[in-house]
Amino acid sequence: MTSIDTLYGRLAGVTFDPLFSNKKVDGCIVSKKNILTTPFGELIPQFETEDIGRRSKKPVYFFKSGAVKSLPLQHQTKVKTPFGEIPAELITFYESGAIKRIFPLDGKLSGFWSWQNELTLAEESALDTPTGYIKAKLLSLQFYEQGGLKSLTLWPGEKATISTPYGEKVFRKGAAFYENGTLRSFEPQKKTEIPTPIGIMIAFDNEPNGIHGDLNSLQFNKDGLVSGLSTIDNEVSVYFPGGGKQIFKPGVKNNVCGDERKISVPLKIRFEKDAVFFNNSAPFRLDLYSFDVRKHSLKTSLPAYVCTG
Repeated sequence: MTSIDTLYGRLAGVTFDPLFSNKKVDGCIVSKKNILTTPFGELIPQFETEDIGRRSKKPVYFFKSGAVKSLPLQHQTKVKTPFGEIPAELITFYESGAIKRIFPLDGKLSGFWSWQNELTLAEESALDTPTGYIKAKLLSLQFYEQGGLKSLTLWPGEKATISTPYGEKVFRKGAAFYENGTLRSFEPQKKTEIPTPIGIMIAFDNEPNGIHGDLNSLQFNKDGLVSGLSTIDNEVSVYFPGGGKQIFKPGVKNNVCGDERKISVPLKIRFEKDAVFFNNSAPFRLDLYSFDVRKHSLKTSLPAYVCTG
């Protein structure tokens, strides 16, 4: 066993140091209790495994400089942030020592322990975000190096209300922010009418990315204007200056359980530098083309992931 000095104190009882690429420890497993005194509170690195729901003992990882990069905690611990105290089982850091991500739970998913089991352990957190106060079960939080809230991710099935440039909206999955605190994106809980440079559209993604809330389907620029969205309810006709048109609309595919159930593939639209893009199309300048937003009437179902029979 050996000891390692960190920015926040000494780690004793180190038993594993796998990489020595620059004669500094890149990772180690701790076998005894240590207390690190940080600006975010006292933190105890994980030194033993207590139950089947917890991951096997995880290493503390370091940057090449020796600064702590990833810190698994022995017990869920309240961590001080500018937005409130957040429970944490795993914290990652920037090399400067600022918090990068907080994971309230860091469970081990297996055939004996599912995310649903993990969800039963999750507790609601009160968070004073740049766009309003929310209370929900948080899967993770991400921060800018200077301390601003970059994004938050909710547990599946959770929802919360957030203040947007177009009023209060209910969101699921997550929300993201610019460094100045303005809203960057959120995932609408339900179909949401929103003004865009080409007209009123209904924003909703029936299969949003569920991994994290860093990037969501309804996006805004720093001025609060819509810069991107997904829709399964609108199609857009683009009229060319010299005549003719092109129609962009949501697609359709078979559900994972079989071709009896058809589901929509969202039309993804983004606005950039006075132009609009549809999926991976070339840009259509807003001052050269005309646009007609219409209701898309193809009958489809919501995705289903549990197959029976």
